[in-house]
Amino acid sequence: MTLPLFPTSLVGSYSQPDWLIDKAKLKGRFPPRTRAQELWRVAPEFLAEAKQDAVRLAVEDQVNAGLDIITDGEACRESYSNHFATALNGVDIDNPGQALDRSGEPVPVPRITGAISRKHPVSVEEVKYLRTLTDRPIKFTVPGPFTMSQQAQNDWYDSPAAAAMDYAAAVREEIADLFAAGADVIQLDEPYMQARPEAAEEYGVAALNAALEGAAGPTCVHICFGYAMLIHERPQGYSFLPQLADACCQQISIETAQSSLDCSVLTSLPAQTILLGVIDLSTTEVETPETIVARVERALPYIDKERVVLAPDCGMKYLPRDVSLAKLESMVEAARRLRSQYS
Repeated sequence: MTLPLFPTSLVGSYSQPDWLIDKAKLKGRFPPRTRAQELWRVAPEFLAEAKQDAVRLAVEDQVNAGLDIITDGEACRESYSNHFATALNGVDIDNPGQALDRSGEPVPVPRITGAISRKHPVSVEEVKYLRTLTDRPIKFTVPGPFTMSQQAQNDWYDSPAAAAMDYAAAVREEIADLFAAGADVIQLDEPYMQARPEAAEEYGVAALNAALEGAAGPTCVHICFGYAMLIHERPQGYSFLPQLADACCQQISIETAQSSLDCSVLTSLPAQTILLGVIDLSTTEVETPETIVARVERALPYIDKERVVLAPDCGMKYLPRDVSLAKLESMVEAARRLRSQYS
């Protein structure tokens, strides 16, 4: 996988079309942990085809904007995690449990009633389809084992650490199949490492490394402060980030734009490539390339330019599609200017 200096990528999700998903319902709740079929606007008999159409639109927008690494925009999902977390053995999805969201609100979650394991490949066909749509490198996202263990009611395991390790085994099997299906990069989403740093310190990195063990290609871990449209207050620093230096991933995705992150923390991650969040997702205002260049340059005293990938802070799921496209175009122009200046 050959990339230019300052390559560009989504973190994961892109704006889903209004004809596919009910944005008002989506924004009126936290990301669903259990299945939420009521979010879809398309009749069940047409939904699979509609989802593929939405993936194609997401890819077209990314290619037209000029991104170097392409995702499926998570167009087929209700949330970043529930598609995988509800497809496993050991989970009772008909009788959900309850757990606290990172905001402290109780929400319905999968209830663990047996040993967690993977029934079958969950997203292989989605990767195969994405591979047909572009010749550019493709990235695919999977919820991380620690985050899934925090988004479940554990009625089976003696400890949350044991649950996380079985989630890790399921994720490891999925990663192997996704690389075999044509993915160039696999990203694990672990936002709950930031939300629950003590538990992440205790067993989160061990579960993460167990999931990444033997991966056939580059892997990335995304850690963030939550969707900006839902969680408005941002800390100025991470509660859990330097610890990921011990993770066996090659890339780490962080947010810096909305939070105005103190980028000196990057000195604690001397080896991994950093997906640097430079697009603020709390506003529909489209940043100028100059603003994005300035955000990147805040980080450059602390990281080699060859280890920087430009990306949004987090998923773009909640933004209008025209706004997301304009933000990506501005980011790509910023990358072009940075290459010209620093090559």
